[in-house]
Amino acid sequence: MAPWYRYDKADNLILTLHIQTGAKVTGVAGIHGDALKIKLAAAPVAGKANAMLLSYLADRFDVPLSQVILKQGDKSRHKLVVIQQPIANPEQRLNQLQQLL
Repeated sequence: MAPWYRYDKADNLILTLHIQTGAKVTGVAGIHGDALKIKLAAAPVAGKANAMLLSYLADRFDVPLSQVILKQGDKSRHKLVVIQQPIANPEQRLNQLQQLL
């Protein structure tokens, strides 16, 4: 298991992320320490970058936006995101993300 994700007791997926805003395109950019680095094509103004991040992750993991929760890092580059009860096999999505690295 990569250091940037884990599961809690309820089988929710927990992602440790490092965010870079103001990119041309939103997507995975590699590893930053123990975090997955994601570039966002949004400015960190009025919560736009956080909203884009949650939407991006909901799309990637094929879950409703309501199941993607920003737990820590509202105003930080370092974020902890919980994806509640992801698809039956989130490992496939995680592997796809890792292949982008």
